[in-house]
Amino acid sequence: MPCTSRSDELVFFVNGRKVMERNVDPEGTLLTFLRKNLRLTGTKHACGRGGCGACTVMVSKHDPVSRKIRQRHFSVTACLMPICSLYGAAVTTVEGVGSIKTRLHPVQERIAKSHGTQCGFCTPGMVMSMYTLLRNHPQPSEEQLMEALGGNLCRCTGYRPILESGRTFCMESNSCQQKGTGKSCLDWGENDSSPLGKKNEICTKLFAKEEFQSLDPTQELIFPPELLRMAENPEKRTLTFYGERVTWISPGTLKDLLELKVKHPEAPLVLGNTSLGPAMKSQGHFHPVLLSPARISELSMVTKTSDGLTIGAGCSLAQMQDILAERIAELPEEKTQTYRALLKHLRSLAGQQIRNMASLGGHVISRHCCSDLNPVLAVSNATLNLISAEGTRQIPLNEHFLAGLASADLKPEEILESVHIPHSQKREFVSAFRQAQCQQNAVPHVNAGMRVLLKEGTDSIEDLSIAYGGVGAATISAHRSCQQLLGRRWNELMLDEACRLLLDEVSLPGSAPGGRVEFKRTLVISFLFKFYLEVLQELKKLVKLFSVAVGALDSRHHSEVSDQFLSALEDFPVTIPQGVQTYQNVDPHQPLQDPVGRPIMHLSALKHATGEAMFCDDIPMVDKELFMALVTSSRAHAKIISIDVSKALELPEVVDVITAEDIPGTNGAEGDKLLAVEEVICVGQIICAVVAETDVQAKRATEKIEITYEDLEPVIFTIKDAIKHNSFLCPEKKLEQGNVEEAFEKVDQIIEGEVHVGGQEHFYMETQRVLVIPKTEDKELDIYVSTQDPAHVQKTVSSTLNIPINRITCHVKRVGGGFGGKVGKPAVFGAIAAVGAIKTGHAIRLVLDREDDMLITGGRHPLFGKYKVGFMNNGRIKALDIKCYINGGCTLDDSELVTEFLILKLENAYKIHNLRFQGRACMTNLPSNTAFRGFGFPQGALVTESCITAVAAKCGLPPEKIREKNMYKTVDKTIYKQAFNPETLIRCWNECLDKSSFHSRRMQVEEFNKKNYWKKKGIAIIPMKFSVGFAATRYHQAAALVHIYTDGSVLVTHGGNELGQGIHTKMLQVASRELKIPMSCIHISETSTATVPNTIATAASIGADVNGRAVQNACQILLKRLEPIIKKHPEGTWENWIEAAFEQRISLSATGYFRGYKAFMDWEKGVGDPFPYYVYGAACSEVEIDCLTGAHKKIRTDIIMDACCSLNPAIDIGQIEGSFIQGMGLYTTEELKYSPEGVLYSRSPDEYKIPTVTDVPEEFNVSLLPSSQTPLTIYSSKGLGESGMFLGSSVFFAIADAVATVRRERDIAEDFMVQSPATPERVRMACADRFTKMIPRDDPETFKPWSIPIA
Repeated sequence: MPCTSRSDELVFFVNGRKVMERNVDPEGTLLTFLRKNLRLTGTKHACGRGGCGACTVMVSKHDPVSRKIRQRHFSVTACLMPICSLYGAAVTTVEGVGSIKTRLHPVQERIAKSHGTQCGFCTPGMVMSMYTLLRNHPQPSEEQLMEALGGNLCRCTGYRPILESGRTFCMESNSCQQKGTGKSCLDWGENDSSPLGKKNEICTKLFAKEEFQSLDPTQELIFPPELLRMAENPEKRTLTFYGERVTWISPGTLKDLLELKVKHPEAPLVLGNTSLGPAMKSQGHFHPVLLSPARISELSMVTKTSDGLTIGAGCSLAQMQDILAERIAELPEEKTQTYRALLKHLRSLAGQQIRNMASLGGHVISRHCCSDLNPVLAVSNATLNLISAEGTRQIPLNEHFLAGLASADLKPEEILESVHIPHSQKREFVSAFRQAQCQQNAVPHVNAGMRVLLKEGTDSIEDLSIAYGGVGAATISAHRSCQQLLGRRWNELMLDEACRLLLDEVSLPGSAPGGRVEFKRTLVISFLFKFYLEVLQELKKLVKLFSVAVGALDSRHHSEVSDQFLSALEDFPVTIPQGVQTYQNVDPHQPLQDPVGRPIMHLSALKHATGEAMFCDDIPMVDKELFMALVTSSRAHAKIISIDVSKALELPEVVDVITAEDIPGTNGAEGDKLLAVEEVICVGQIICAVVAETDVQAKRATEKIEITYEDLEPVIFTIKDAIKHNSFLCPEKKLEQGNVEEAFEKVDQIIEGEVHVGGQEHFYMETQRVLVIPKTEDKELDIYVSTQDPAHVQKTVSSTLNIPINRITCHVKRVGGGFGGKVGKPAVFGAIAAVGAIKTGHAIRLVLDREDDMLITGGRHPLFGKYKVGFMNNGRIKALDIKCYINGGCTLDDSELVTEFLILKLENAYKIHNLRFQGRACMTNLPSNTAFRGFGFPQGALVTESCITAVAAKCGLPPEKIREKNMYKTVDKTIYKQAFNPETLIRCWNECLDKSSFHSRRMQVEEFNKKNYWKKKGIAIIPMKFSVGFAATRYHQAAALVHIYTDGSVLVTHGGNELGQGIHTKMLQVASRELKIPMSCIHISETSTATVPNTIATAASIGADVNGRAVQNACQILLKRLEPIIKKHPEGTWENWIEAAFEQRISLSATGYFRGYKAFMDWEKGVGDPFPYYVYGAACSEVEIDCLTGAHKKIRTDIIMDACCSLNPAIDIGQIEGSFIQGMGLYTTEELKYSPEGVLYSRSPDEYKIPTVTDVPEEFNVSLLPSSQTPLTIYSSKGLGESGMFLGSSVFFAIADAVATVRRERDIAEDFMVQSPATPERVRMACADRFTKMIPRDDPETFKPWSIPIA
């Protein structure tokens, strides 16, 4: 509704400074305003949907009504916060909290010094969540800390150090004296000997708490006095903000709002924007008028009545949480059943930021099919109080309202004023249930509200109400079933009947959106069973109380809950992780100035914490800069008939559309085009790109481009289909030793099995982004790009533009996470942006949205493995034959290399004399999969370990015995004939058994399992032999350039890229040791192809290894040149020597070079020395599963890793923890879902679940193996970037162990098909019971599934 009327003035404060804006766009968000208008780039753009917390800021508002709390501070996600909703608010961003230029805030200092930052992209959001918590609670509880960080994702650290930093503010910080035993957690281990035996040998301290400045709440920014005055005398007039397409109207009184609703009946009311925002972003919902009721206090009123509680529709879910908690504390338990059920769901609903923003009214009215509160409100007979200009009326929040029936809904001119929730009564029981992919911050697969009222003095049903979410288009009420059960007694007969009735009434078609149909059906009745047990247990308490007085309720007359069933009643608690990190201290004789081996803080940590660390998209706008947006294919395999760009070019501010015809040089490779020509081979393939003056217009223009397709055959998505169509990307890779066929004839037993491992999205917090700046002469280009391989970007741009490499400079300051996803792909985006820059003559900025990034870039290869294993009855494996197929997607990319590495690493830690490994990369019509941390090993080794587990089950022996029996024992050769000594591997294994007290805990687990039927524990220990490096010498070369300036300061440049793994920090440690000067004298600016040319990708765990050798070489050359001067003036200072060297014309600049580790592999002969060295490790994990829901809780993990002599134990332990948690995600919650048409569904943190703070094991111990050496590497260190990934499988096998216990107990046949990830769905369905038998099963031939398995 473009309007000539003048907008009102938007007044708010940011970091204590007043902001007055007249030309504000109602479609704009606070995030865009902060980054573009105010240039406050500390607040990061990562998902755009409020799901990751990277853009968290604090909003403070004055509450004139409340006498208790004058100012409310709450954390919000700026990406969803409409800019117009901030009238009269004070915003604090990370820049307003503290700065390295002025003063650091304790939150910033502690997260940095506790090593809670790696790539640093999520850090400002973490800081703001903790800062807001401390503004409200200067001494928070550990529970509050977990709650505050529940909406913040981190992909690097594994969360433990972040929580550790937050815990230093907590009141009950019992970080060391373990849970009241008074015993220090340093005493862990079965033999109970203190690891502090030898002086200075073992250390468990990564930072010194005593150095932290204390928190002084009086030093915080005050609430702006001007806003105080505005709040005390509120503006009553209606404020209107006109945008190009949308008008935002914010009335000052309820009367005005109701009049506006008559005038604009279609206009939605927007408060938190948590429902409308994502819908407008991803589903293209559009509303020309938005009404904001934020300034209307009547909508936030809370009224306590004798029969219940009326909560204003404008109250946020976080306020509702506080209101309910307060009421529960005041009232007797019998009256608060509903409030407790609501509170339980509120704790796990979304993250803290969303709860702070979302309103009760918005939650109820949006009627999401998965709404957590509506089922509970519906069963508890809540009433909706409506108001309009005509007057007020009440409607019940019942199944008719939830289904959106016009007769039971709001009229267009009505609004929801409040929700009345009645008290529960005597003998009334209300419960809430939910099951999601993970414990917190996840939309539930199914949730339920259940209420029963039992007749006084009996156990027969007087009233019953059950509602479910997630099993239909809206919340579904099981009204018919409930009616039929009235008058029935609360016993097993009733339960059986109820299950049958519910399955009949709450029916779900096989093709239902969201899939997981059989799981959802099972949850419908599993939740009912839990409710049945809960009520029985409550009845038992009542009987105890009244058994004397009441005869009718004699305990003999009603069902009892057996002790074995009691565990079904308890939900897994959210607990803050505890743990110890152990490493070997440096030699006491090492000079204090020498930083090698010490836990030095990440070089950029403080800048990460203050938001002053610049990432690619934080670079200020360049003059006449343009934005690019990509247009991708919507078909999986089709011929392009036409591309019509005319409508896009008609839009204002659109400059051009870049197609394949605009490419002056080569358009990618044959079969792997940068921009599609004639044919598309997957959904998400880039076809063309729009260039416009703003990012918003560029994105809008992409929707106007019309592409006509003609579908082609065949369309292949699954590995199964690829095998059928013989569709492969490269020849088979094969390794063999011994005589497999002959060995199979001589064994006692043979098992054949299958393993399916799903793919994984990199989910680096910083999406792919690039800024290309053309220079005015000589066709030169400056490219700022987030990549692991700037030289590859440089080469690709050179061939695409057909200009020499020497005209192109790529700059990498830091990367917000890579994990392999920024090795090959950034070159594609860099090249397309460069074509745009050359064609338009302007700088081009290309920043991918999370949805586009996940759609276009591919990830870890899904794998399908078949094994045949022959073994003796004692568990000794004699023959193993494994065939692996990986889903490579539509182009080769790294699939051939991944197949090779997969085959080379398959044997893991085991010596089996007769082996055959075969691997194939399948070509499918999916986006091409690429490099990912671990590079094939995490998928392949899961097949090997699954074999071991299967053998153990068949032999009736514990898996660890089979592992031990078949492990390498003495100096030996691998299947590819590379010699190695497994001594360190065995040490890691034994140390892990000991430190985890494995054997005694195995017995405790068995004891627990005997006593509990519906909850089971599992424990597993996994060994690892991980090969480091690329399998070719040329990829191990590295170079560095070191300058010493005349003031003695040193500038180091090297070929490695800072991805968060601390490579720059380690390089400064190396330079400091070699030059014998403090780290403070040395600086690293960036990685640039102009200073160090022809670099290799920072990948394969060896970035610090090889670049460290190059830096060492350069420093040694310089020191050799300075030697005569130092000998002549041994008493002189470093500065004197440098001055003298300059006087004597000695070059103070040197290039360092490392020619690389020898590595080769001959695939024809199947022999080679492909890897410079191995990293050994072992991990033990214990879990507990809920057999009724499939949920699991990680109880404890112990990791032992052989790091030899760590360059920096803090960084190395951080790498181990981060990769372990990432691996754990791969094997448990991270699930990619594709439609039958090959469209990726899981394109945001809403659908794709990486681990959150609540997924970290309750006890998490990491130990670097002491006293191990390797002569090959720099200072005897090892690269640990990837190895921890596979150790995450210890959680998978612990879950499998628990499931196996269930299946043995229930006499279910052994199943040799392993599927990863072990999602709640898979765990629940594997724990077959009477409920899984009851559900209807569909014939797969009779319906089209919502999603297809691609592995």
